[in-house]
Amino acid sequence: VQLVESGGGLVQAGGSLRLSCVVSGRTFRHDDMGWFRQAPGKEREFVAAITWNDDNRYYADPVKGRFTISRDSAKNTVYLQMNSLKPEDTAVYHCAAFTGGRYYDSGNYEAWGQGTLVTVSS
Repeated sequence: VQLVESGGGLVQAGGSLRLSCVVSGRTFRHDDMGWFRQAPGKEREFVAAITWNDDNRYYADPVKGRFTISRDSAKNTVYLQMNSLKPEDTAVYHCAAFTGGRYYDSGNYEAWGQGTLVTVSS
């Protein structure tokens, strides 16, 4: 099982980025998926999650209205579109496969990717 994130980079405040997470080695189409982020010196925090059939999407309050999670099962890929970025969005962003329970709890995920760094300058 392998999850590979990409799409991070340096962007000015107010800008946009789209992160991608390609999943291989598992039945992606049956997995709920999530995005988390970890800023330097801080704990990993929930960002967004999407159900396997895309009938529900969940967002952390700090990103509601700015970020959009989506998936393309044909490409085994989950995306995170990030708009109106703020310096406080600076972090390493990880995707992972949900195993059950509460979406915002990182302990309920497995098969974490290595992450992609997003840096937002003011």
